[in-house]
Amino acid sequence: MPKDHGIGASQKRREDVRFLTGAGQYTDDINVYNQAYVYFLRSDVAHGKISSINTEAAAAMPGVVRIFTGADFEGVGGLPCGWQVTDKNGDPMKEPAHPVLAQGKVRHVGDPIAAVVADSLEEARTAAEAIEVDIEELPAVVNMAAALEGGSAKVHDDLSDNLCYDWQFGSDPAETQAAFDSAAHVTTLELTNNRLVANPMEPRVAVGEYNRANDESTLYTTSQNPHVIRLLMGAFVLGIPEHKLRVVAPDVGGGFGTKIFHYAEEAFVTFASRQINRAVKWTSSRSEAFMSDAHGRDHVTTIELALDADNNFTAVRTNTLANMGAYLSTFSSSVPTWLHGTLMAGNYKTPNVLVNVKAVFTNTVPVDAYRGAGRPEATYQLERIIDKAARELGVDPIALRRQNFITEFPYQTPVAVVYDTGDYVATMDKMEELMDLGNFDARRKESEAKGKLRGLGVNCFIEACGIAPSNLVGQLGARAGLYDAATVRVNATGTISVLVGAHSHGQGHETAFPQVVAEMLGIDESMIDIVHGDSAKIPFGMGTYGSRSIAVCGSAMVRATEKIINKAKKIAAHLLEAAEADIELKDGQFSVAGTDKSVAWGDVTLAAYVPHNYPLEEIEPGLEETAFYDPSNFTYPAGAYACEVEVDPETGEVTIEKFVSADDFGNVINPMIVEGQVHGGIAQGIGQALLENCAYDENGQLLSASYMDYAMPRADNLPMLDSYLVDHSCQTPCTHNPLGVKGCGEAGAIGSPPTVVNAVIDALQSGGHKVEHIDMPVSPGRVWAAING
Repeated sequence: MPKDHGIGASQKRREDVRFLTGAGQYTDDINVYNQAYVYFLRSDVAHGKISSINTEAAAAMPGVVRIFTGADFEGVGGLPCGWQVTDKNGDPMKEPAHPVLAQGKVRHVGDPIAAVVADSLEEARTAAEAIEVDIEELPAVVNMAAALEGGSAKVHDDLSDNLCYDWQFGSDPAETQAAFDSAAHVTTLELTNNRLVANPMEPRVAVGEYNRANDESTLYTTSQNPHVIRLLMGAFVLGIPEHKLRVVAPDVGGGFGTKIFHYAEEAFVTFASRQINRAVKWTSSRSEAFMSDAHGRDHVTTIELALDADNNFTAVRTNTLANMGAYLSTFSSSVPTWLHGTLMAGNYKTPNVLVNVKAVFTNTVPVDAYRGAGRPEATYQLERIIDKAARELGVDPIALRRQNFITEFPYQTPVAVVYDTGDYVATMDKMEELMDLGNFDARRKESEAKGKLRGLGVNCFIEACGIAPSNLVGQLGARAGLYDAATVRVNATGTISVLVGAHSHGQGHETAFPQVVAEMLGIDESMIDIVHGDSAKIPFGMGTYGSRSIAVCGSAMVRATEKIINKAKKIAAHLLEAAEADIELKDGQFSVAGTDKSVAWGDVTLAAYVPHNYPLEEIEPGLEETAFYDPSNFTYPAGAYACEVEVDPETGEVTIEKFVSADDFGNVINPMIVEGQVHGGIAQGIGQALLENCAYDENGQLLSASYMDYAMPRADNLPMLDSYLVDHSCQTPCTHNPLGVKGCGEAGAIGSPPTVVNAVIDALQSGGHKVEHIDMPVSPGRVWAAING
């Protein structure tokens, strides 16, 4: 019988009440007394030298408080990159300066040149139009291969070229080459992971407020990790001591990675508020978001797969060009390297895996983590080439995958990471059952009778979540620890405030976290409140991304709750005049083992704050504990996905008829929330596979700068999704965290793109069209062109 409370119960999200009734408080809802507004004048050319900026006329316009340019930020730090990558020769990556406002040059369309602070947004915008900027336009580099050619225009004049780093990782190159030389079959494929715009429902907003009386600054911002923003901005950009800087991230309407990073607008409003002694507010328009939010993906890869005479995988080798854009964003350098290369083994026992990545500067918006961050790129490469190899060999693609699955754990991959547990056969079995593969041929014939081509696509994937441990990521170049923290504060009446370093922006923390604590204590979830998003209230935490919230912050919460239980048992033992070792906690009651003597949770918590009756030399008053948790390994969720598509050969239109997912997330706290996370990820992955594409022309002009030109998935693009994630036959708990959880937030976006593309190619092949690959998005125009040669 399904549980109705605690771990494993599908409880409705309590936070949705305020969201659905309009009671949420987002950053744009925050207005400070006498605040001013800022409008950024952004570059309309991709690359150019700033010859002059004349603000005289604009400064005299009504309502203008002050106009800032790059000259005002001389001596101020640039935006830092939080992850250093060392190239294959042992040299550190190139890190060009990333100024808050452009200094000397503009390097992409949208690069901020000047900022007008005025009494109203309208007055700021009007004044910005009066600023005279003379830019000597320079040749732009957009194509990565062209950017690496000798004589190409340089994005940064102080660098020798446009190469950020040339990174190589994995198996010995000579051994890998030997595996290819001796292979019975080699499959090669060139593919693109298309550039994407994250498009969270809420655009970015930043409000800077300065209190001259105590020299304290507050930044309200749409962020996934307020403490990280405080550290980066305070220490590396503005030089504000942490105890004088507060960062608040209230309700945040989606992030998908794009709100992890420290942005120029956050630094600007904090800086400007100190300069004018007045709060400063910025709210991004949707068109601004397209040219100022970090983009995602944008890799071009050649992948090779070697197999022996028995169709066993013997080697995988990849060469990737990864676009960094014009500047290094906060975690951009880690995405195509350590978050991508370490997953190139996939679910398969391939003895040789060698990954090479060249990161390239171009005159485009910076590229950074987007839902999945490196893992979707790795999975797409691997799962596409396995399908191509199966066709070339004339074998069943599912059977080929099954033959090469890892089946013994723990498993040391050739790319550093160790998978602690998994059962890829079980998820594949469940996927086949859900997909009803036995009747696929009948469904294909029905489609053909309508003049349509029907295809089946499958995909198996693994991902590394709970980004940690600190000692490992430190060796890999992370410039911050990746632990997390929680404080459990029990009030005298027994209610609890749990202060967590993780930030919720759609993950359901306010519902799922109390389910864990409530089960541990045997009390009702309604007695527990979750506090997050304010650096002045919560312990130092590393935020929410990489599906790390429950695995890392949740584990810290468990450890803190265990400390609470241990102290509460001491108090209960005194109240019951019993030995501490004999005290048991169940259903909110402390009892003496083997007796009917007990005391309620609320009586113990009251005694903690009214300590008249216990020895203070043995027990301190109060009931509050903090724990920091640093995992010993990543967690490794895995899944098997399948979809069926119909392709109209006359128009190239692709319709997804059925989609199923079988996931292994370890132990699941709230199945309903997890299923929602999976469905959302699948929708985003389908968007990448069929619709979404961020495109530039050869001059660096953004061609897809609005929803008129950037196709977001809609309800009619998506089928009903059939997910299976709570089944002991394919659930393998994580072995190294106290909850046995693995993370779920990115799985759908990782598993769906290759599944969809594999299905489209299978459909075309079934119609006699010898099409081996179509780059995403697999739009009707691209499909029609492939069919027609």
